[in-house]
Amino acid sequence: MNKKDIAEIRKQFKLDTDLLKITDIYKVYIKQESSEFYHEEGQPFSLLDREQQELFLTNFKKVLGGKLGLKLFEVKFQHQAEEQTDHTQELLYKGLHTNEVADWKANMQSIARKMVKDVQYEKDIVVTFIRGNYFRPTKRHHDEAEVADRDEVYKNPFILCSMNQTELPKRSLVFDFNEKEFKSRDMLDPIINLTSPIGGFLFPCFTDNAADVNHILYAAGKANKPDYHFIENVLDGEEIMTAADDKAVFEEIVKEMVGNEVNTKTLASVYDEINSMLVVEEEEEGESLPILDTKEVERVLKASGVKDVSAEKVEMAFQKVIDDKTYEMKASHIVPSYTTKSIKIETKVANIAISPQDLRYVRQVTVNGKRCILIEVEEDTMIEGFTLLPEELLE
Repeated sequence: MNKKDIAEIRKQFKLDTDLLKITDIYKVYIKQESSEFYHEEGQPFSLLDREQQELFLTNFKKVLGGKLGLKLFEVKFQHQAEEQTDHTQELLYKGLHTNEVADWKANMQSIARKMVKDVQYEKDIVVTFIRGNYFRPTKRHHDEAEVADRDEVYKNPFILCSMNQTELPKRSLVFDFNEKEFKSRDMLDPIINLTSPIGGFLFPCFTDNAADVNHILYAAGKANKPDYHFIENVLDGEEIMTAADDKAVFEEIVKEMVGNEVNTKTLASVYDEINSMLVVEEEEEGESLPILDTKEVERVLKASGVKDVSAEKVEMAFQKVIDDKTYEMKASHIVPSYTTKSIKIETKVANIAISPQDLRYVRQVTVNGKRCILIEVEEDTMIEGFTLLPEELLE
């Protein structure tokens, strides 16, 4: 899935939409000190009161929030062993297409039991499964033609899972209007934290309105902190690489090519070249994210002015760093945010934040035998309301 596919389905998690219909919901309450289900229940989603529906819809929308490679990861299922009877891909596929609600609940229950096997959660958790249909118009339309165009839609059945921690309410002082007196509030019913899911997934993945049942979209609770045990043992998924992993691999590959030291002009050129790939993708509304393989890394380094770059040397660098000459990194994982001051320069004296496109205006120079950071500016520098006096230090 790309970010547009995710954004399209995510924005439909709201009340009173005809483009997403949730049919069933199944919830499991799991106590932290036990691997057993404390309580479970399932029912048609339409039977929940409107307020509960809205709370759950907001929660499901948050499961699909975040950037690809940071909090959301497209995971490929592992090959199912012949003796395995609870492979998650098969359980989800059967649950997706069965007409019997009892069968779908049984399949989701099997997945939930895998979640508590050999795992001790820090707090009580609630695991929620829903299934439904996501509809998408077959063609673009203007708002005024929306109803007419929806006569032709793609129908995509899906299953979504959300994992949420519970919190005990704090003791507080309340005012009883009936008794007209202040009382301490001793209610200890756990509160399900629907504002910050700790994990979840969407099955299947959708790409250009086509369902991909060989991949599942996994949602982590925190950026760059996927639960590898969950991916491997609950989802039966293959190993993934985060955006931070991709960036670290790229940096090591570049170091193999140019050494540990690089000037800001070269680094800025590298970021410019990679960012141009992303700009082209956005302008062309491409369905696949730009990637950096050995050929693209070779092109980027040559275009950035790096000397003595060859296909053989780049392949050797890939082999040494990642042990895979066919490895591909997502371009969006490599470049810091281009429109914000996302690059941090930390020194003992000061911390400086600049955008990647302004990196070329920063240099490290030697003045009177001392290392200094030189920042080229076009306007007067203001400090505490004073205009900084220019000084000629370079001799």
